[in-house]
Amino acid sequence: MISKMDIFHRSALLAVAICAFAPSVARAVCPVNQAYVRSLAAPGKTVLVIEYYDGQQAARSRKGYVSPSGFRPTSATDFKVDESTSLHLFGLEPCNGELVNRSEGFAGGCEEFATEQLAIKLKAAKVLYCRAFLSEQNTAIQNVSCFGYYNFPGTLDAVDNIEEQLVSIGALRVSKNVDGTLLRPDLAEADMIGRSGFGMWADQRVRGQ
Repeated sequence: MISKMDIFHRSALLAVAICAFAPSVARAVCPVNQAYVRSLAAPGKTVLVIEYYDGQQAARSRKGYVSPSGFRPTSATDFKVDESTSLHLFGLEPCNGELVNRSEGFAGGCEEFATEQLAIKLKAAKVLYCRAFLSEQNTAIQNVSCFGYYNFPGTLDAVDNIEEQLVSIGALRVSKNVDGTLLRPDLAEADMIGRSGFGMWADQRVRGQ
């Protein structure tokens, strides 16, 4: 049985892995080499690359996938890579129960709302670049942090952290440790933006959770 302390240590190690190039985990977004991420794009396909890091913050392994139709979520925080592997956006969760956001014309379950928003991010991305801890490499559900490369000629060319985007728009919230602190302190700024009234936070019932 995995203890709460084991989970805490694994969470801390993953935070190191996903922020391998950041001087501080408290930064809003762990930086990536955006030119490298853009270089992975393939015309008419969605490319997924997962890099696995050890405790010394070094990338030790890499896996690549190409899909002609893109990748689809299986839940509010998970998406399927192939028949044996799914990726889980580490440290995030949907709200509980139902929500109403009149400005977005949505009324329904928190899980449904978040899954729809994740689907939009996955479908629009030309490249998905994800980081995980090395111990996750052969597990069926892998904890990751992901970036998406989005390119719409003449309007948008950006590499964005997917978790930051989902938290900022109020689709998901940051999970908390038992002491009430954020499990993902690198998303503290995004959490504040979302809570200002976007997505789930437009509903007073969610604010009270």
